[in-house]
Amino acid sequence: MPLNRPDLRLPGLPSSIRAPFRTLGPGSVSSLLKIALDVAYVLLMIITAVLLLAFLASIFIPLANLNITVSNDEGGRQQALTRPLLLFGIGALTAYFGGFLLILRNLRMIFRTLTIGDPFRPENVRRLRQIGLILAIVTGGVWVAQGLVAARLAPGVMDSQGTGELLTPIFSVLVVFVLAEVFREGARLRRESELTI
Repeated sequence: MPLNRPDLRLPGLPSSIRAPFRTLGPGSVSSLLKIALDVAYVLLMIITAVLLLAFLASIFIPLANLNITVSNDEGGRQQALTRPLLLFGIGALTAYFGGFLLILRNLRMIFRTLTIGDPFRPENVRRLRQIGLILAIVTGGVWVAQGLVAARLAPGVMDSQGTGELLTPIFSVLVVFVLAEVFREGARLRRESELTI
């Protein structure tokens, strides 16, 4: 059952003047955000597909006498490009973009329910939990991958991430799980109100 919400009121203006936009329903801010998410999803799908093809191609391409240079402001280090190193690099990038592709997929489905004005659906709870889990996996994967690169590929040139740099991603994951519980409670209240009518 779609929720009919009034338009937002602009602070400092008389109550008779309303904001020129709505947050839910067709033609609302959420429908514009849904379009932006659709465009980002297509672009991310293309990037992920190209990276996947590059990963498959890197299994077969010859790597004779290729080097990579890892550098910072104080200097750099040159290292031979080996097949395991190439596969690790392209595979890590593919997994990173693939994870965000899955997050965008779930966000698009959530915004689809916002566009029709019905956000408190039980499937949105599952989608938000999946977003939180994928975000946690991507964050942990980046942390481990950067630690491996700093320890093996560029010791002394690149620093591994500290635990302090994980605070913002962990906070983001926790916020997503709290939002999932808010949506779960909203879906429960909606179900109860439908049963009492």
